Amino acid sequence: MTSPPEARTNEASSESIASSPKRDNMSSYLPDISCYELLTIIGKGFEELMTVNLAQYKPSGEFVTVRRVNLETCTNEMVAFLQGELHVSKFFSHPNLVPYKAAFIADNELWVVTSFMAYGSAKDLIRTHFMDGMSELAMAYILQGVLKALDYIHHMGYVHRSVKASHILISADGKVYLSGLRSNLSMISHGQRLKVVHDFPKFSIKVLPWLSPEVLQQNLQGYDAKSDIYSVGITACELANGHVPFKDMPATQMLLEKLNGTVPCLLDTTTIPPEELTMKPSRSGASSSLGEGMAASNARASNGEAALHPYHRTFSSYFHNFVEQCLQRNPDLRPSANALLNHSFFKQQ
Repeated sequence: MTSPPEARTNEASSESIASSPKRDNMSSYLPDISCYELLTIIGKGFEELMTVNLAQYKPSGEFVTVRRVNLETCTNEMVAFLQGELHVSKFFSHPNLVPYKAAFIADNELWVVTSFMAYGSAKDLIRTHFMDGMSELAMAYILQGVLKALDYIHHMGYVHRSVKASHILISADGKVYLSGLRSNLSMISHGQRLKVVHDFPKFSIKVLPWLSPEVLQQNLQGYDAKSDIYSVGITACELANGHVPFKDMPATQMLLEKLNGTVPCLLDTTTIPPEELTMKPSRSGASSSLGEGMAASNARASNGEAALHPYHRTFSSYFHNFVEQCLQRNPDLRPSANALLNHSFFKQQ
């Protein structure tokens, strides 16, 4: 029986994914389903069509992450979208980008094997341990890793378009990795680097709060790599405040707020009126710090009394300035990723 046109296209796309040449760091991991023992499910993604498993690579005993997508449930557009991620993973190689181990088709499922990140994502850490935000030193360390990855991506001629805490992963040895390469868009066309692009990110409903005004605006002016810098600013607020700016707004209101110049800020004693900083229990019982030597802002006072309002803290002027620069309404006024790496915010580490 002849397959319908859409099925044939999906089959062709699947074959194209499976036959994509592998990068050197994939060569030592066999593209064979029998080599991987799937353990617990640790996440979902990609319109809930992706299942993320902790798995063990049997030949070495190493723990890895396996992302599985049933291609039969995907539209042609989705398959092409997934293929784009594997395409960029072939030639991207940077210490702060998630390393891909293998990619292959097994029983109509696309399997993508990556390194296992023991601490999960920065979003996981906020949700489970730092609900009122992390310490400034921890955020400086994390954001520095993100900017190093973005500097590389931009140098390669791409815009990431999906910078957020859930795409920042942290390994067992504390290294920071940026993921989310599915949304990457090349700014190179016919061998020439474009000044701007106009493509709106596909399957991006969950990333709208992090997107810059110029991306959401979808006008003839387009956007460039500076749109990622805006997303870094929103992510900084997410890490510091424990929640995402604009998160609960309808999409239309969010767009209007951003276009009208509403700028999120870090919540601390310099941005919250004193009368609002009344005694109030923290939403989390954990310290807002990561690692030794960082202030335990949410700990109980030495006299046994409850801690102050969770935002009764003061971030440095450097951190406030860093966020303000990232969230400039005019993208031309935002620094590049490379320039931000030299910001005074990172000198205090």
